[in-house]
Amino acid sequence: MQTVDAAGLSIGDDHPPRVMGVLNVSKESPYSPSVYDDPAEAAAYVDEELIGEGADIVDVGLESANKRLDVLSAEAELDRLDIAIETIESVSDDAVFSIETRYAEVAEAAIAGGFDMVNDICGFADPEMPEVCREYDVAVAKMASPPDLERPGAVEETDWAARKSPGWAESADYVDQVYESLKQNGLTEKTIVDPAFGGWSEAKTIEDDHATFERLREFRGFGRPILVSINRKNFLRTIADRSTEDALPVSLAATALAVERGAHIVRTHDVEETVDAAKIGSAFTERAFVTDDSVSVTELDARRATEVARHLETLGASADDSEAYVSRIFEVSGLAPEAVSDLAAVAESAGLTVTTGDGGVLVGGRPDALRAAADELAGRPAFEPLVEAVRTS
Repeated sequence: MQTVDAAGLSIGDDHPPRVMGVLNVSKESPYSPSVYDDPAEAAAYVDEELIGEGADIVDVGLESANKRLDVLSAEAELDRLDIAIETIESVSDDAVFSIETRYAEVAEAAIAGGFDMVNDICGFADPEMPEVCREYDVAVAKMASPPDLERPGAVEETDWAARKSPGWAESADYVDQVYESLKQNGLTEKTIVDPAFGGWSEAKTIEDDHATFERLREFRGFGRPILVSINRKNFLRTIADRSTEDALPVSLAATALAVERGAHIVRTHDVEETVDAAKIGSAFTERAFVTDDSVSVTELDARRATEVARHLETLGASADDSEAYVSRIFEVSGLAPEAVSDLAAVAESAGLTVTTGDGGVLVGGRPDALRAAADELAGRPAFEPLVEAVRTS
């Protein structure tokens, strides 16, 4: 996993999770507590409510990314940039300042005005954006998006049959599309990937965000730090049936999970609480990272063949053997003695490891071997729970 340096702030596996607080100078933003159009008031908010509560990064938005609103032109964003620059000049405390924009010319003007980092919500749809970030040697968060400046995050509305192939478009699911979107237009040496949680298009569903969060480890396949923006998002609120105002607890639970699954930056409006949740996630993350002057070793934390396949793809290797790196273990109890013997025989013939004891049976091994055993056991009532567990895992 590559460590990214953002104006002296190290971001990666070998460093604490970073919290990105949000300041908006856009009157259209739906979260009014973070919206300011007076630089002095905005600076006080940053000092007290963001940096003062533990934010490592302050992300400044010039416009609302709400899909129902008109997209501002680069010229309109530049008109608002003066407020943002004056704000960060007035801030007393230290932080990394990130400009949220989709335009390379706005990013360049912001960097010239004192910003340290770019948060590109259109995923390098502006082809000049990577070059600007390279020229100024700044970190850049790249959100998954079509190559279209007016449709950030709408990856499922991309014409994938034309961009990839009809066969790929037919077989790809939503997370596949997100992953491919991040690959488009390349990555800089200081790119941080963002899988675009939230309602970025009318076509996107709650289930899409669920799938992305469930498969968050796959995005470690890029070998780059991961940014997540999950604060009070709909896909979390629906699980607990909470309003936006009452959704802080679900956001914090998801933050700890996201960090454990590989997130390095958490973007939030609730800084103090998110800092604590990220610390909990980090404290219970077991992922080895060792390096010396020439060699580095990173534990991949891959639980599924799809996660291994992403890393193999990054290495330029075939993903055909991805299942060889993954094993699953199931504990089965309540079987009659003769059924235990049958299970042991089938498991061993499939190449699985099986251990029996007074309290039950442990069966484990490669997913393909487990599926082969499940196929052989299918239709036999005693083994239906195991067959279903294997096929749905």
